[in-house]
Amino acid sequence: MSGTFHGATVLTLDAKGRLAIPTRHRDALVAVSRTLVLSAHPEGCALIYPETAWERVRAQVEKFPSFHPQASWWKRLLLGFEEHTAPDASGRVLLSSGLRLHAKLEREVMLVGQGHYFELWDSGVWSAKLAAALSVSGAPPPGMEGFSL
Repeated sequence: MSGTFHGATVLTLDAKGRLAIPTRHRDALVAVSRTLVLSAHPEGCALIYPETAWERVRAQVEKFPSFHPQASWWKRLLLGFEEHTAPDASGRVLLSSGLRLHAKLEREVMLVGQGHYFELWDSGVWSAKLAAALSVSGAPPPGMEGFSL
């Protein structure tokens, strides 16, 4: 499923904390497995994976060293917030209150494709982080030295 999910879409959570997955992504998300995995990202967003793509990530996270403080917190976030859910008949998924609190998701959100998964950001947090990232100049990050548009 690599390279499947792209684009950024503004969406609205309903009063119950449900997210309607856009039709253009819904079929691809549940093509292999009807189940999606939602989790927390250390940078403050929520993650949405097809279950089969999440299995590879989960296997890596389970190997994080238990006695390394930062690794333990990443593991707590990624596995502690892990939720397996299937979209309802209308293509909606319920985000738990804990996950909504972690990612500060209230009403307007940004669904941002990342290849084999999506990030889900509060639109205000997304705008602030995007502005801060774009204001930084200098050398490209490691591994991107030869990148060109």
